Amino acid sequence: MSGHSKWATTKHKKAVIDAKRGKLFAKMIKNIEVAARTGGADVSGNPTLFDAIQKAKKSSVPNKNIDSAVKRGAGLEAGGADYETIMYEGYGPNGVAVLIECLTDNRNRAASDVRVAMTRNGGSMADPGSVSYLFNRKGVVIVPKGELSEDDVLGAVLDAGAEEVNDLGESFEVLSEATDMVAVRTALQDAGIEYDSADANFVPTMQVELDEEGARKIFKLIDALEDSDDVQNVFANFDVSDEVMEKVDA
Repeated sequence: MSGHSKWATTKHKKAVIDAKRGKLFAKMIKNIEVAARTGGADVSGNPTLFDAIQKAKKSSVPNKNIDSAVKRGAGLEAGGADYETIMYEGYGPNGVAVLIECLTDNRNRAASDVRVAMTRNGGSMADPGSVSYLFNRKGVVIVPKGELSEDDVLGAVLDAGAEEVNDLGESFEVLSEATDMVAVRTALQDAGIEYDSADANFVPTMQVELDEEGARKIFKLIDALEDSDDVQNVFANFDVSDEVMEKVDA
């Protein structure tokens, strides 16, 4: 996971300060709205909403926007949309498997956006099930390193169902079954350990190692997909070494 996770962490930092900030905010607001609709407006009883709000706050989404999204989702304020989650599957350049998670109120628009982004950037759509078997849904909690050691994190989460802790450089990644993610997150809180994000993500079971050219192509494809307001997450089974990542960043 190292290359892919490091890339995701770097990209998150860039996204907060970059021109896509408005888009990032919109996606986070949508997540909050859906979480409130699904599990209610009370954060103490709705861990998904708690995480969605925490992530939005860390990315400097204004509190008033967050509060409005919670109210819309919970039906306390008018204007909430009826979003549905749709997964699309495909292949990118170099045979990289791609899963595209959409949260949309317009299925046709989402499908069209995804297809156009794929075909214009060297990708192709695939039948349902033909790509998803290469991924497992896992709980992924990102913990900023600070003064922490891997053993500190491992000690806190082992009994909560964590499967592994990976060192990503500036942070640790804690993997668990998706159903154990809330327990892992709670164990970290109980141990007084801050975490950056907690998500149920699709983690690849095997990876395609990419060179600089391959990495540039797949990043371009993912950027094009994420440019769509309907695309919430893109998961792909590539790995990029630190050396290649430095070249791409340069």
